[in-house]
Amino acid sequence: MPELSSTIGRETCGSYLIFESETALGSGVRAFLYVLGLAYCFLGLSAITARFFRSMESVVSHTRKVVAIDPYSGDQVISHEKVWNFTIADISLLAFGTSFPQISLATIDAIRNIGSLYAGGLGPGTLVGSAAFDLFPIHAVCVVVPKAGELKKIADIGVWLVELFWSFWAYIWLYIILEVWTPNVITLWEALLTVLQYGLLLIHAYAQDKQWPYFSLPLPRSKRPEDWVPAEPVACKLDSGPCDEYSEILHVGEDENRGVVDIFSIHSETGNGIVPVYQKVSGNDETPESSNKDCQEKMVSEDHPVFILWRQQFVDAVKLESTESRKLNNFYLRLARIFWQLLLAPWRLLFAFVPPYNIAHGWVAFICSLIFISAIAYIVTQLTDLISCVTGINPYVIAFTALASGTSWPDLVASKIAAERQLTADSAIANITCSNSVNIYVGIGFPWLINTAYNYFVYKEPLRIENAAGLSFSLLVFFATSVGCISVLVIRRLTLGAELGGPKLWAWITFVFFMLLWIIFVVLSSLKVSGII
Repeated sequence: MPELSSTIGRETCGSYLIFESETALGSGVRAFLYVLGLAYCFLGLSAITARFFRSMESVVSHTRKVVAIDPYSGDQVISHEKVWNFTIADISLLAFGTSFPQISLATIDAIRNIGSLYAGGLGPGTLVGSAAFDLFPIHAVCVVVPKAGELKKIADIGVWLVELFWSFWAYIWLYIILEVWTPNVITLWEALLTVLQYGLLLIHAYAQDKQWPYFSLPLPRSKRPEDWVPAEPVACKLDSGPCDEYSEILHVGEDENRGVVDIFSIHSETGNGIVPVYQKVSGNDETPESSNKDCQEKMVSEDHPVFILWRQQFVDAVKLESTESRKLNNFYLRLARIFWQLLLAPWRLLFAFVPPYNIAHGWVAFICSLIFISAIAYIVTQLTDLISCVTGINPYVIAFTALASGTSWPDLVASKIAAERQLTADSAIANITCSNSVNIYVGIGFPWLINTAYNYFVYKEPLRIENAAGLSFSLLVFFATSVGCISVLVIRRLTLGAELGGPKLWAWITFVFFMLLWIIFVVLSSLKVSGII
């Protein structure tokens, strides 16, 4: 924890990040360096999000072979069905994965506070602030992302309503246990019930998706596209044959004909120099076993073995310029791209250790990505403590603003990609509402469960919440502003016929309104926890 020492009539922070000599620097210099380090960590989170999202696509696209007998001809009919249900994938893989920076930060904060009767402040503050960032700025971005005039609506309104209910209930529940049942303290049973409600969300959403009687809303729904994230039409440079239309195999060396990486649009044509090349899959379920699936396996084993793909990741990580970039006539733009690549090079080289996505259907890359995210989250907690110590800014204020925005970047990227590439708004908006639920049920519930369990068995005491009044006030402000946000989405559905897109003028008006709601939340919450109001 940060330590303060008195020096020449003023207090200085006695803690340091790496070297003890840091304490000899002025407070302003130290604050600048720590903020710079924090920004660079957020850049790393953005870079690892690219690998995380692609590994998740590989996991969700996994299929299983189903063999059936035609009742009329008696012939064997082989089809490949998706293993993952889209609704469960949105709530678990997408929402949980993109919220993992916040969950890691809150869990690390809880582990550091084991043995203390008071809960850490970084975790809850970051997660509530992240919920506001998810709901307002990310909704704002998703509204303006579709092309001018293009409308994208929620296909399964019933599932969205279920997810929205559990999202709102999460914050109502948090307010109840903070202010009504056991004011300012959290008991073991309250923490346990908080975590278990995530399971109830999964069951309820799945029941709605499958239209279980008595457990689902009888609402009409449009059919969602077969692919969770549709493939972008890119040219395939593999050899001609039965496998050269589309493929989920990563084409090594593609960086030679692409621009430099753009981590702010990880599924654009540029992306880490390794671009997924897709192969068209026949829409007929009765494809023979030797069709696309076997073709992909053959190409992986023969043309693109794992070690070649993995080696290429390291080669692409140290490339500062592609062939396309060298053709740029503008010298300054080319120089800026090289500088940007140089800035990203350490992160890209580090994340090249994440295995290729075709191993174990993407699970290995998915788990490794989460491990890297946790490591960055740990560094972020240390830097945040030091910034608070050096500047004297309330940790809750830093959590509501910088930490919430920086750790929510994967949420923003995932929702932006889904809004751009999916034919409906389901995954883009589901990621937002489900991430908010995950933030409370898992992100706050699990760390509190760790601390309350320790305090219960060791001290026979509950977990006390420092500045519970400020946190409760933030919940009230968030609830009030979120009603305004959801109301606008409903109005857009009734008037324009869709939640996202539409005429650019109205899309940008919605953008400004959502950003205004976020500013109101941040300002009021920061003033409250600082004791100004």
